[in-house]
This record gives sequence, C-alpha cells and structure tokens, in this order.
Amino acid sequence: MSTLAANSKQIENTRDFRDLHHSGKLLVLPNIWDPLGAQVLQDLSFRAVATASAAIAFTNGYDDGEKIPLDLLLAILRRIVNAVEIPVSADIESGFADDEVQLVKNISSMVETGIAGVNIEDTDKRTNSLLPLEQARRRIELVRKTSEQSGVPLFINARTDVYLRGRGMDTPDSKMEESMKRGLAYKEAGADCFYPITMNRAEDIQKTVETLQMPINILLMDGIPTLKTLTEMGVARLSLGPGFLKVGIRAMKNAAMKLQNLEGVSEIIENEITSPYLKGLVNKIK
Repeated sequence: MSTLAANSKQIENTRDFRDLHHSGKLLVLPNIWDPLGAQVLQDLSFRAVATASAAIAFTNGYDDGEKIPLDLLLAILRRIVNAVEIPVSADIESGFADDEVQLVKNISSMVETGIAGVNIEDTDKRTNSLLPLEQARRRIELVRKTSEQSGVPLFINARTDVYLRGRGMDTPDSKMEESMKRGLAYKEAGADCFYPITMNRAEDIQKTVETLQMPINILLMDGIPTLKTLTEMGVARLSLGPGFLKVGIRAMKNAAMKLQNLEGVSEIIENEITSPYLKGLVNKIK
C-alpha cells in the first residue's frame, strides 16, 4: 500500500473512531496488547480496538509507567495497526516525554504508526503525581496541534488521574470538583473525550456527562452502574484497562494448577479455540 493510501485509510479510521463516540451507543473497548488480540476482536465484529499500556508492558516483561522502551512500543503499535482494518487507539500514558519538545516528537512518531487515537494522562511519571492543570492542558493542545499538522487529526482521549493521585483531595466532592475543572480545560484544549479513570459513583458520572457535554470514558470496575445504565446516562465509552489480560492469565493459571494435579486435560483438548482458528486470524495479518 502506498504512503498516500495508507494515510487516507488512517484518516478514514480516525473519522470513524470519532463517529463511534457520538453514535448514542456505548462503545465497549476490551483493551488488547498484540496483533492477535486485535484480530480476535475484529473477527467478533468490534468496530474498533484500543491498547492498554499495562497489558503491553506486562506481556513484554516491563512494569507499567513508561518502563517499556518507546521504540518497542511503537513497533508493537505498528503491528497491531497492520493486523486489522478497524481503528486502533493507543494508550501512550503521559507521552513518554519530560518536556514539550519531546512530546511533539513522540506524537509525530505515534501518528506514523497508523493509529487513529490516543489516551494521554495527566500524571508526571517522574514524581507519580498530577501535572499542574495548565501544564496538562498545554500538553493536550500540543497533541492536537501536532496531529493536525501531520494531516491525521487523532482522536484524543484525555485521562485525568485525579481519583488515583489527587493529593489533598480527600473527599469525593473535592475530587469531583477538580475532575470537572480539568475536564473543561482539556475540552477547551482540543480533547475529544474525557476519561476520569476510576470514577465510579453514578451521581459523579451523570454530572460529568451533563457538565462537559462531550464523550465520557468510564473504566469497567467495581461499583460502576450497569452498562445499560451507563448507556442511558449518555456515557460514550467503556474501557477495560488490563482487565482482558487478567482474564486470560487467570484462565492460564487455573489450567496450569489443574495440570499440576494431573487434572484438567479435557479443558485443553476440548477447547473451541483451535489451531486452525488461530492460523486463520494470523494469516489475515499483513
């Protein structure tokens, strides 16, 4: 495929991915970490896939928190994008950048992988604390400007870590207030979606949807309303984070423990996921 054709497809995927957040339906994204996982979801008719930074890091032997080398992450993203026709959104943590110059360079490299969107969070990886609001807002602006100048207006999912790392915010109301302040600022800076990770109270989610008037991303976790209720609230997107990886590792762990006791043979040999099925998926990868 020519560069022009590839770029045209990427722009189309970016537009399609943006439209999925405004369909009135909950966009469920079981975050994956490799080309095969992306192929499985495409085969099941999912309209888009998203990566999870923790899942990619863990499966490659690194801790989460931008410990994986950026070059390796970029290579993995390219392989995932090339494995499917549907849009791919990449979790890029805080952009693997300590300053704005590096952030611009990294976003340009991300665009070149063919992705349609990014998750970018407002945590300073050096201190593991929230970035000052103005600095975080400025970073969203740079992602927007850099991607648009590249000709591919990436879908920006702006994640706030207020509920994870909001120091001095000891009450649900104080966290909610700071979350709204950041959401409005990120929207103004060019974010397409707001992701208050680990927000789970129904009243907070509803207020966020009503106040920001933009797509809202919620993490699948204990305490959140039912998926039907989230849809009725107007939530646009549901993420699993590394939840899908945990499901897979649990299945492997349980099977391995049974085999240690000379049990569980039928679960292995009667598994409906056959080698021909996997080969069929892999052979579709470019």
